[in-house]
Amino acid sequence: MKLPRREFLRCAAGAAALTSLPHMARAQGYPSRSVRLIVPAAAGGPSDLIGRLIGQKLSEAWGQQFIVENIPTGAGNVGVGMVAKAPPDGYTILTPTSAVVVNPSLYAKLPYDTIRDFAAVTLAAASPHVLTVNPAVPAKTVQELITLVRANPGKYSYASPGTGTTGQLAGELFRISLGLDLTHVPFNGAAPAITSTIGGHTPIMWGALPGAAPSIKEGQLRALAVTSGTRDPAFPSVPTLTESGVPDQESEFIQAVFVPAGTPKEIIDKLYREIARIVMLPEVKERLATIGYTAVGNTPEEFSAQVKRDIARWAKVIREAGIIQIQ
Repeated sequence: MKLPRREFLRCAAGAAALTSLPHMARAQGYPSRSVRLIVPAAAGGPSDLIGRLIGQKLSEAWGQQFIVENIPTGAGNVGVGMVAKAPPDGYTILTPTSAVVVNPSLYAKLPYDTIRDFAAVTLAAASPHVLTVNPAVPAKTVQELITLVRANPGKYSYASPGTGTTGQLAGELFRISLGLDLTHVPFNGAAPAITSTIGGHTPIMWGALPGAAPSIKEGQLRALAVTSGTRDPAFPSVPTLTESGVPDQESEFIQAVFVPAGTPKEIIDKLYREIARIVMLPEVKERLATIGYTAVGNTPEEFSAQVKRDIARWAKVIREAGIIQIQ
């Protein structure tokens, strides 16, 4: 016997609602136990600080412990790979840096696939890269630096925190797009790159703003431009590259939040809403600003699209710069 169309639709809607109840209940009851928050970076750095700040606020809001675990080995790939293989139940969370969008093109083999193995939750915070020079360099603006380098081919070099870091990639994007004869000098981290530039051994440096900020404030480095779309609130006198006449150079050093692929959408959305609320708290925004970051908190859909764009963009830069993949 056939049901009338209206009755059929009402029954179908009721069945759909019953089907969604377990998912809704799962999200409402989440978290019911402690959660692992994996930071694939060493303790004490900006990534660790942001991960712990988010974890602390989530613990306070939901009454369960969000336990931070630092796994910095293998350029962060070990920790990221662990989360890729974790159960997709919301009880293992990843808070990585830009490495998750760079390493897929930088490493020949990885224990994860950023797009396939993870679900984006949100971009918690971001910081621009900054182009700095030793104060003795006779260039007060980006255009003056470009003129100086072009007039002295092969003479100038730039430091970065290391091969394949977003600092180098921002520098290579700048070099390639302008056809500059600049030599890249990689260091093992931001600190030695900054020290070299302060000492004048490498007159130019590209790196994330948080690491360079103290030296800029102390006058040990001169900041010429940031790579963000707008000026950084902590350095309002430093122009963007677009303002300096070099467009299409926008890039960020990101602090992201992911969960394993297959995690229920209801849990992803619950995490997104709470983390987006947390990073916009006045005290959190202020704390982020002190280390050179701006709160973001975009939606899972927005961040997922950004991840795909960033992977493609940095793959192109790595290819054009001739950066050899790490085996």
